[in-house]
Amino acid sequence: MSYSYSNREKPVEVDKEYEAEIQDISRRGDGIARIEGFIIFVPNTKQGEQVKFKITRVGNRFATGELVQA
Repeated sequence: MSYSYSNREKPVEVDKEYEAEIQDISRRGDGIARIEGFIIFVPNTKQGEQVKFKITRVGNRFATGELVQA
C-alpha cells in the first residue's frame, strides 16, 4: 500500500507529541513508526516498543521525531 501526502495535509505536526509502536528499523538504525500510514523515524528506539515522541521535522514523504518516553 502506498501513501502520497505531497498534495494534502500531513497527519503529524512539528512540536506535537504522538504515541505509536516502532514497527521496523531503518538502514541507519532509527526506529520506524507510522501515523495514518505516514512514516516517522525515531532514533534510539527498538522494534516492538510502544513509544511517545515529539515531531522535530516534517517532510513530504516522512517525518523525524525525538523520543519523549519509551
